[in-house]
Amino acid sequence: MSSVREFTKEERNRSKERDMVNNPAHYGQGTIECIEYIADMLSSDEYVGYLRGNIAKYLHRWRYKNGLEDLKKAQWYLNRLIDHMS
Repeated sequence: MSSVREFTKEERNRSKERDMVNNPAHYGQGTIECIEYIADMLSSDEYVGYLRGNIAKYLHRWRYKNGLEDLKKAQWYLNRLIDHMS
């Protein structure tokens, strides 16, 4: 039988706070996620452009700024684009 340690609520919260790709703290200040507000206020074509622009931005700067974190951010926006187009 393997022993799997369960994380405390505090450890889970700290981990979530450090997740600058999927859950950056500065985007969760309101009652809805910023990305949901943006998707709601833009037309479908505008939203696709917004997502594509962010993908390009993070793919361009990953070697010069945040490395792997920026690649993961590009992937996050690509996943949003795929979901939107599905």
